[in-house]
Amino acid sequence: MELQLVRTLNNSTLRVQQQERIMEVIPTVAIEATAEVIPETKRKIFIEANTIPVSLAHLKNECIIPTYRDNEKTISHYELVDTLNFCVNHHFKGSSTLEPQIRVSHQINGRISQALHKKVSELEDWEKTRYYERMMFVIEVPSITQEVNGNRLNLSIAGVRALNHESLFSKKTIEKFKIVIGFQNLVCCNLLISTDGAALEIRVSSLEELIKKVFELFSSYDMPRHLRQMQSFGNYSLSENQFAQILGKARLYPFLKNEVKKEIPQLMFNDCQLNTVAKDYYLDKSFCRSSNGEIDLWKLYQLLTGANKSSYIDSFLDRSLNAFTFTESILDALDDQSRSHWFLS
Repeated sequence: MELQLVRTLNNSTLRVQQQERIMEVIPTVAIEATAEVIPETKRKIFIEANTIPVSLAHLKNECIIPTYRDNEKTISHYELVDTLNFCVNHHFKGSSTLEPQIRVSHQINGRISQALHKKVSELEDWEKTRYYERMMFVIEVPSITQEVNGNRLNLSIAGVRALNHESLFSKKTIEKFKIVIGFQNLVCCNLLISTDGAALEIRVSSLEELIKKVFELFSSYDMPRHLRQMQSFGNYSLSENQFAQILGKARLYPFLKNEVKKEIPQLMFNDCQLNTVAKDYYLDKSFCRSSNGEIDLWKLYQLLTGANKSSYIDSFLDRSLNAFTFTESILDALDDQSRSHWFLS
């Protein structure tokens, strides 16, 4: 029986033959459910900043689609979320998934020509047009779950579209997307991703290419290795002095010369986010320091990913990955006493 897509993407169905060729080289992962689906009402916010929640139906029915100067359309936010939802459901057959959580920011307003001379206060809803410059979504797979350092984690797939990174005033070119696969910590809804689970600059010209890139990402993601890496964070601790040393050096880091920065681990968090890490070191109910002032690297990692919730959509996934690589660099330095680390020295 031919594989038929159950979604209509922008009023047309992707060619079955193209999907079959993709599925021939990308194996399906079948995993039995091991956890109950969390009700929608209990789901927490994965990003805060200046974002608002919207539905997939809102993106499809109430938002216009931006175009390039030659009137070629962009891949819309609706198409992106719907396509990733299709990929998740086909790659992880046998697993339950939740409806996508979608958050948007930087609304771009307009109006139809019939309302050209109306005051803003006189506009009817049907006379207004809108789209969002930035959009992020997360699709949670609660049946693929694992406990790490006492916290329950669910597999999650996230994507970002930031139209401020596109040249809409030029002719249509390759479009850019960010897609990641990793886990969400159910205690705090922090997004946890690793290097092989992140594609922070997917460049495609069609939905067909996007689907192929997404399946390639899913196949390259080493889930057991990622879980082992996160589990190991709980085996290493920082003293209060070491934690303070890292925060102090973090204040100096932005002002280093570029040639110096290239030689040391990158840290992408800003002053406000570092203040949040410092505050939560004392006050966070789940990841604060122990009574003797020590904090393990798992908790440090959660403080960083928690502070990242204040990032704008277009920088969120980059900082999520940076939180992991930075914590991993601290672990490497603690594990090998002969290895120097600028933030600890």
